Amino acid sequence: MNREELLQQMYDSTLVGNGPEVLALTNAGLSMGLSPEEMLFEALIPSLEEVGARFERGDFFVPEMLIAGKAMSGALEILRPLLAETGVESVGTFVMGTVKGDVHDIGKNLVNIMLEGAGFHVIDLGVQVAPERFVEAIEEHRPDIVGFSAFLTTTMPMFKANMNAIEKAGLRDSVIVMVGGAPVTQEYADVVGADGYAADASAAVKRAKELLARRRAAAGSKV
Repeated sequence: MNREELLQQMYDSTLVGNGPEVLALTNAGLSMGLSPEEMLFEALIPSLEEVGARFERGDFFVPEMLIAGKAMSGALEILRPLLAETGVESVGTFVMGTVKGDVHDIGKNLVNIMLEGAGFHVIDLGVQVAPERFVEAIEEHRPDIVGFSAFLTTTMPMFKANMNAIEKAGLRDSVIVMVGGAPVTQEYADVVGADGYAADASAAVKRAKELLARRRAAAGSKV
């Protein structure tokens, strides 16, 4: 099996959520001399992006997204320490959580996987995260970005509660705030005062990088 065949098989196996096969191919790729970055950016992440596209078209459903995400997570367990060893610097730190009152985490977990694959250090606070917990995490980890996820329209008002708590703690200027989830829109993100919104996992990574680059460029110009 050559390089292209291995990457194609890795893509296909991730797409159908064949975790054991993805793991075997990851190890085989490393034995062949493929870099962790090659496998991430030429097979694993594109496959997960295709899973997202199929979900949007109605060809895939939540179970398919979940097993594909888990298959990629298994590969990341192997690749993450190798990425650190090769000196691939963390793009930035991202604190993520599903807001208080909401226990949905599939979308959040997919975003986390994509962010990690793109080089972010992700701190996942889990589900039902209260505003004060977000504040504690920002104080503890000093992240570049904090992300709020909501799947239910009834829990979307927690975005504003979280923003108020962060402002009250005097942390608003120190962190970029991103929001997302099935019912969330750009308009709603604007209303609550978030810095960024993304409709899906791949868009979240792109937007996070854009916001971070803009923040760092602005900070650099002030020096």
